[in-house]
Amino acid sequence: MPTQRTAYGSGAPTSGSTHIGLISDTHGWLDSRAVEALEREQPLAAILHAGDIGETAQVLYELGAIAPVTAVLGNCDHGVVPGKPTVAVARANFCGKTILVIHNLRDLGPIPAGVDVVVHGHLHAPSVVLGNGVLLVNPGSASQRRRQPSCSVGVLEISGDDEISARIIELADLGPRVR
Repeated sequence: MPTQRTAYGSGAPTSGSTHIGLISDTHGWLDSRAVEALEREQPLAAILHAGDIGETAQVLYELGAIAPVTAVLGNCDHGVVPGKPTVAVARANFCGKTILVIHNLRDLGPIPAGVDVVVHGHLHAPSVVLGNGVLLVNPGSASQRRRQPSCSVGVLEISGDDEISARIIELADLGPRVR
């Protein structure tokens, strides 16, 4: 499985904490509430997209207007499209922490040593789970809630004292869906 390595910034933030937007399963459509939720978290060091982007790179361009984007392919992403990723796994480094991004967690196998966070999608079900010292975060789907009460995105926060936390933002809390 090819891996993309991406690094933003260098070292710990000078003050406060570093926020990273998390999104997955947009399926070709970026809900304006997802944009609003991520913009409220500014400044974002980056946005990590855990796959199923859609048939064009439009979603990535829109997210790129908010913060730099690292994205991976999902099971619904087919063919090579200019501006879209061509990798199944991406590695990002922030404040000395290593984050892996993959669409389907089942495709990862054993989590490599030194990984602090794994961001994944596919299930359309948001979750934040700490297991064996690694934070596993699924931001849910930003476009198709399926059996969930709401579409959602996530935010990863690395504090000035190197603590990592994640939270889910339910888009229904920001108003009704408009398409």
